[in-house]
Amino acid sequence: MVVELISVGTEILLGNIVNTNAAFLSEKCAQLGLSLYYQTVVGDNPERLEETLKLALGRSDVVILGGGLGPTQDDLTKEIAARAFGKGLVEDPHTKERIQAYFDVRGIKEITENNWKQAMVPEGAIVVDNDNGTAPGLILEEGDKIVILLPGPPNEMKPMFNQDIFPYLNKKQPETILSETIKICGMGESKVETMIGDLIAAQSNPTIATYAKTGEVHLRLTAKAEDKAAAKKLMKPLIRELKVRFGGNIYTTDEQMTLEEAVVQLLKEQNLTLTTVESCTGGLFTGRLVNVQGASEVLKQGFITYSNKAKRKLIGVKKLTLKEFGAVSDKTAKEMAKGAILTTGSDVAVAITGIAGPDGGTKEKPVGLVYIAVSVKGDMHVEKFQFTGNRAKIRESAVVSALTLLRTGILETIKF
Repeated sequence: MVVELISVGTEILLGNIVNTNAAFLSEKCAQLGLSLYYQTVVGDNPERLEETLKLALGRSDVVILGGGLGPTQDDLTKEIAARAFGKGLVEDPHTKERIQAYFDVRGIKEITENNWKQAMVPEGAIVVDNDNGTAPGLILEEGDKIVILLPGPPNEMKPMFNQDIFPYLNKKQPETILSETIKICGMGESKVETMIGDLIAAQSNPTIATYAKTGEVHLRLTAKAEDKAAAKKLMKPLIRELKVRFGGNIYTTDEQMTLEEAVVQLLKEQNLTLTTVESCTGGLFTGRLVNVQGASEVLKQGFITYSNKAKRKLIGVKKLTLKEFGAVSDKTAKEMAKGAILTTGSDVAVAITGIAGPDGGTKEKPVGLVYIAVSVKGDMHVEKFQFTGNRAKIRESAVVSALTLLRTGILETIKF
């Protein structure tokens, strides 16, 4: 099936908000095996929205519209969709009850009249409950055409799509589409693609595609078959071959798992405690770990030693080291990691020091120079990096590299 996305909202056109919904929906459509050829952004203008929807219906089987389902006057998506199918709007008692309950639980007694607009739905529409807001999702079916209306806020749209729309679209497919993701760290996209060039050239079913992330490469495998078991059987030899080629660089085959989750899981499995010391990343690395549920079981303490004084006083970096080699050096990174372990008694330490820019660089030590030290059970390893990009990009790259080095350090220690 061919699917098309329409994002509704003048604020998207003007750049006031980033259209993360389209990226999410595109990825989900790929997982479903749907062919996505067009994406459109249209403002809150009824004539242009109707024109855009009619164009989409003329060339696609499924049209997904996001946004414009709220209570205000410029929220006109469902009215336009109903008109396109020659339908009127009727009140949905179930949705009205849910809107009332939504405000009751929040102690809001005075509900403005425009909120009840959200209980009006196109005749014959399938109503999809919104567990995180007041505007329901809607599915309109007419002949061989499907229009799906989703709320704009990501915290409402994403759960609704995963819970209700994804299964609905999956059932509409004439065959089962199965996708698996292999996540690789410590290797660049060009190297990964070179290593699987023969597999890409020979692909038919299943297919393989590379997606570059900061410090990571994800391989998306997709197989089509009559059922899930047959699709898995098709995919199994390819997964086995990729594991042989990339070995320990594969940190997960779980679509939902992040690199920091894999690292925390590894620390738990090995019963290791961790202390972090950050300079140029300013807590960004520790923050990534803290985002993981259960990180408190392994994360002992985190230091932000942005100044030389903090490096000396908090974790015992020698004054002579800072004077002779500078704050951004392999010697300082080593002493930061060593001091963290001596101070807290943890099994593992990660230290990051560098120049994130845009100022502060020299010919000898340019912006983007970062040293990362990892100590696991007394085994110390320091690596030098030269990152490019703006300040945010350099800091992000340093964090991902530190996660990769930490994971590698633990795996290397396990071997011996």
